[in-house]
Amino acid sequence: MKYLNHRVSSLVTAILFIVLFVWWLSLSPFDSSPENEHARFVWGAFYQLIAIWGGISGLIAASVWGGGKSIIGKSLLMLSCGLLLQAFGQSVYSFYNLFAQVEAPYPSLGDVGFFGSVLFYIYGAILLIKASGSNVSMRRIPSLAIAIIFPVLMLLFSYLEFLQEYEIDWAYPLQVFLDFGYPLGQAFYVSLAIVVLVSSYRILGGIMRLPIIMLLIALVAQYFADFNFLFQFSRETWYVAGYGDILYMLAYTVMALGLIQFGVVYKRMRTDI
Repeated sequence: MKYLNHRVSSLVTAILFIVLFVWWLSLSPFDSSPENEHARFVWGAFYQLIAIWGGISGLIAASVWGGGKSIIGKSLLMLSCGLLLQAFGQSVYSFYNLFAQVEAPYPSLGDVGFFGSVLFYIYGAILLIKASGSNVSMRRIPSLAIAIIFPVLMLLFSYLEFLQEYEIDWAYPLQVFLDFGYPLGQAFYVSLAIVVLVSSYRILGGIMRLPIIMLLIALVAQYFADFNFLFQFSRETWYVAGYGDILYMLAYTVMALGLIQFGVVYKRMRTDI
């Protein structure tokens, strides 16, 4: 496939979201009683299809940009791999729920995927900054202030709602690392995404603005989804197919649509030549 068929890809993404959302509503999602636990586990194993579809769409978009041979192509590769790592993490947790039939531990192998996605998102955002040539714009006070203040507010929110009463137990160093690493890493990639958005007019005359806005929305949604997971898990209120999983599904959907839009931009450029 030389170009991404954005209409078909976007339609598939939308259909997946609608079908999975209607399915979720049918599960009485605000009822955590064990009667329909298996049905909720099955749904939890399936909604990662959006992340898988988005990751594949992103890899196709990256290929038309030259893949690893171009900065934008490499950035899309990183973002797509980040989305696929989310699917990997979810697959591990679904294995625990459906096949091992034990409560999914935290941390687990799945966090290799979940935390790995944070690192890939950070690198992908750094590459987009490099593509924008935004060394100058990062020195501009307004853009730098926005890129710093918003993530600081995110970290403050995390501290007040989750970490303020956090009791560090060094008997579980990996959990402590992840509990702090998730909000710190996500605040960092959101900060980078804001810099990219402020500098997006410099990338190909501003035609990247829409996919970058979608990317920023997806990363912020991902932050709140992970924050909510840590918050609920620490209070033992997390359960599969609760409202927390819808936050993840929303983040995956917007990220998928954003990656598809990068392919649309390339097609539009080739058409205008």
